[in-house]
Amino acid sequence: MDTKFLKTFVAVVDCGSMAAAARLLNITPAGVAQQIRTLERQIEAPLIRRAGRTVTVTEAGARILERTRSVIQNVAELRSMAIDDSVGGELRLGACNTALTGILPDILGRIVKRFPQIGVTIQPGLSIDLHRSVENGQLDAAFVLQAPFTLYKTCCWQLLREEPLIVLAPQNMADRDPHELLETQPFIRYDRNLWGGNLAEQYLNQVGIVPNERCELAALNAIAVMVDRGLGVSLVPDWAKPWPEGLNLTRISLPIVSEPRRIGVVWSRSSIRSRLLEAFIHEIKKADYGRR
Repeated sequence: MDTKFLKTFVAVVDCGSMAAAARLLNITPAGVAQQIRTLERQIEAPLIRRAGRTVTVTEAGARILERTRSVIQNVAELRSMAIDDSVGGELRLGACNTALTGILPDILGRIVKRFPQIGVTIQPGLSIDLHRSVENGQLDAAFVLQAPFTLYKTCCWQLLREEPLIVLAPQNMADRDPHELLETQPFIRYDRNLWGGNLAEQYLNQVGIVPNERCELAALNAIAVMVDRGLGVSLVPDWAKPWPEGLNLTRISLPIVSEPRRIGVVWSRSSIRSRLLEAFIHEIKKADYGRR
């Protein structure tokens, strides 16, 4: 049984679709489907149930999912333990959405260029879930928002970037007062359940603004597109590029200093890939990912 097929199965379950898993694994959707079919023949049970463009895990797939994750992890650890003096092996990384496109590609480009023997698996997700995965040893490190709680003593944190809150508005409103925009224009809210959205909520409460809320979204790129289409203004962190192309937006600084959203890397001191992690973190610390 090819362990790559096991990785594909886990990716499909985590991503919720063949197409998303294909983008994560850098193979075609047809290749993902073929690997899943081959694995199902080897297991002799259906693992994925297809419903249009989305997929769900079957009862049989759910029973083997966690064991499959363990098998993948054990295989990666065998490679790391076999490499003695050189910096190599496989790193298990996590990344929140904005870090996945705005920070991680540049860092991985530098790391892979310097240490071509390194392998990397990447798990996308919410910062709170990725923090837990690092704490329980499922991930070696993760690019996440700074947690609003104290980290376990087994974990370390390195700040990479601070993102101040800004008012995002159509370009023709560039000369308007940011508080006046938040008070008078339809408001596209950044999800309050997310740490970044909670910072925006705290600011609105601090200055006593109750916006005319039009909708609430968890995706910053989607918010940017809606603002560009004239659906309202938003209060968001000044997140790292790339942004959607072709948008005619203005980013207006706030008149009152607010707590920025902080993005960094959290890693586990107890990982068996300590040599690999040390080299990885060293490269990260050499980079400058400060404010835009």
